Amino acid sequence: MSRRSSPGPTPARGKPSAGRHQSRRPAARPPVEPPTSGPIEITVESVGALGDGVAHWQEAYGPNHRLFVPQTLVGDRLMVRFAQQRGEGWLVEPVSLLAEGPGRADPACRHFGVCGGCTLQHMDADTYGAWKVEQLRHALSRAGVTDLPMAPLVRTPRHARRRAVLAAARRGRRLWLGFNERASHRLVDIEECVVLAPRLMALVAPLRALLLELLPDEHTLDVALTLLDDGPDILLAGLPQPDLNALEKLGAFAEAHDLARLTWSKRPGAPAEPIALRRTGVVRFGPVAVSPAAGAFLQASAEGEAALVAEALAGAREALAQERGGRVADLFAGSGTLTFPLSTLAPVHAVEGDGVAITALEAAARMAGGGHPVTVERRDLFKEPLSPAELSAYQAVVFDPPRAGAASQAAALAASNVPVVVAISCNPVSFARDAALLLGGGYVLERLVPVDQFLWSPHLEVAARFRRP
Repeated sequence: MSRRSSPGPTPARGKPSAGRHQSRRPAARPPVEPPTSGPIEITVESVGALGDGVAHWQEAYGPNHRLFVPQTLVGDRLMVRFAQQRGEGWLVEPVSLLAEGPGRADPACRHFGVCGGCTLQHMDADTYGAWKVEQLRHALSRAGVTDLPMAPLVRTPRHARRRAVLAAARRGRRLWLGFNERASHRLVDIEECVVLAPRLMALVAPLRALLLELLPDEHTLDVALTLLDDGPDILLAGLPQPDLNALEKLGAFAEAHDLARLTWSKRPGAPAEPIALRRTGVVRFGPVAVSPAAGAFLQASAEGEAALVAEALAGAREALAQERGGRVADLFAGSGTLTFPLSTLAPVHAVEGDGVAITALEAAARMAGGGHPVTVERRDLFKEPLSPAELSAYQAVVFDPPRAGAASQAAALAASNVPVVVAISCNPVSFARDAALLLGGGYVLERLVPVDQFLWSPHLEVAARFRRP
């Protein structure tokens, strides 16, 4: 999963949910008149990449419209009404369910259908798992990759999410704290979350009360929650400059709720400033404890991280078994999620372009002991990928790029003689493109593992092992 993206419930600095305060943003363009104002009957034919049911409706002597129906399954027969255009099709609203297709389950969360995070809770476990794997197969087939040594889907459990960004919005005498509605600036004030770690969810209600005291009316901010190994880490991004009274209240909150760290910044993306640093704030990557910056990237769940690390280690171990004294390169290394576990096998050269991430990586590498050496290089791998000549120094290369993928680096790897490449991705579409480049360069796809780290969302992680014969 990329250090620059965070799929799942959407952080927001927008309006509270419908029926409360509505967004006053003007429409970006005049609405297009729907083909008909009355309800029509449709049958859902497939479930698309965003999790919406897809159907078609033919006007009499007119065009065939592609329709998107949220929270539906293949075989559902419904009466629907046109709502708004979406790309080349239409988003429609269900009016009534006439017949139900197979695979439906009762949603686990009371906010399902409103919150934009877990859009697939209406699927039972088998239907949901099959749909996730099919999205990966479809992305790969479109890139021309069809021979798939697919391992079973790795599933993460409920209440495992250890990182999330919520939004807070003060409106009069009330404070909303939660996630955006889907494709909306309206905010859902959450009372429960079945994916978030209980220790983080337990902070939501007291945070709501605290921020109601601290925020001026109409003010919004982002609340980054991270569960580190030594306690919760909270970053309040967009907090007004705290005065002495606010600092005292924030410090007391950190003490009362046993936070590891509490920091603030003037706006999202701005440098964080400490309020309460009660502990170091660390997470362990293999044998090494790393202190990531406040709000920095961390794999969304410990279970998902473990699955990705296991695949990276297995691939590197296979390559290193063929040559004594081999080295490993970890590209797009972040703060060292894969670097330090890999260092238990061989010397590792970690390459990362983000300044905040590499600061934590370098500090941990200096303090690490007991494993093989770790060297660190700051380098923009999009603009300056490692060349085939540079790559020839490594027996195995692991790369874990942002959602956009690593086309330039994958092309360089395809031209290299690296025996084993392990590709990890949070985007099946960009992964499929990068995989096609490696296969075109002569690599064989040996193993493909889908990892469902963002439960009930359309997002999917992938770990793949490529071997040069």
